[in-house]
Amino acid sequence: MASPDDQELTAAAQDADSPDWSVRASAGRRLAASDKIDGITDVLHRLLLDLRDSAVTQETAEALLARKDTAGLRCVLLGSSRAVEFSTRDELVAALDCNPEWMTTAGADRLIQQLHELAADDDDGVRDEALRILSRLRPRNQWARDSDNDQL
Repeated sequence: MASPDDQELTAAAQDADSPDWSVRASAGRRLAASDKIDGITDVLHRLLLDLRDSAVTQETAEALLARKDTAGLRCVLLGSSRAVEFSTRDELVAALDCNPEWMTTAGADRLIQQLHELAADDDDGVRDEALRILSRLRPRNQWARDSDNDQL
């Protein structure tokens, strides 16, 4: 007999195929919160790359990033690397770039650590996306110095 968690995952995976965008977005949020993310990455990627509604992409990406772990970040980076539609890629990059968690020192430190881990990922797309983001980041001593100068 399946556990309640397994039943919820099965229901969410079925909802990922709904014709209704709000049901698919809800499925993305529910699946992203799962402890069993490794077993559902194919469904999550399908939701991240949803061509019917960008809200599904956005809500799934934001829920994955809200996990604050490497697995969630990896899913979003993989989706970004495989997006063929400009609007889908733009949604995923926006979710990455505009995550308010990364505006804190602790959040930025966590992001950088996770990106360094993912820069050695087996998947070329994940690795390239992690390296792309790392290449755009300014070292902390630069932005901390700029912040100090702003207060003068």
